[in-house]
Amino acid sequence: MRQRQKMMHKKTVSIISYLTFIGWIIAYRKYQNGEKSSLVKFHLEQSLGLGIIAVITNILLAIPLWFDSFFILLLIINNMGLVMLWVSGLISAYYGVRLPLPLIGFYFKDKFRCIR
Repeated sequence: MRQRQKMMHKKTVSIISYLTFIGWIIAYRKYQNGEKSSLVKFHLEQSLGLGIIAVITNILLAIPLWFDSFFILLLIINNMGLVMLWVSGLISAYYGVRLPLPLIGFYFKDKFRCIR
């Protein structure tokens, strides 16, 4: 029973890490103050990487949008792809597995030294 509660807590914190930047901060604080788990650390890294990619790609795709409205299509396609990556991260966290995000997840494995 106790083991199941610990696993549930790890999964919950992992899921929270994908819910906006505020959710990431809450999950990070829980990770720092509570029992450290490789599952939570993994999902903190993945969600932080996804957030950084989302900000960078949206900024880079918004710049040409000032010159031509055609680029809104690229921005929409980019954001649809980011939502698919986000959902795959949430599903991975829900099931409690350490499955990297498709296409970009392996870039973030053990790259963020702020998460120890």
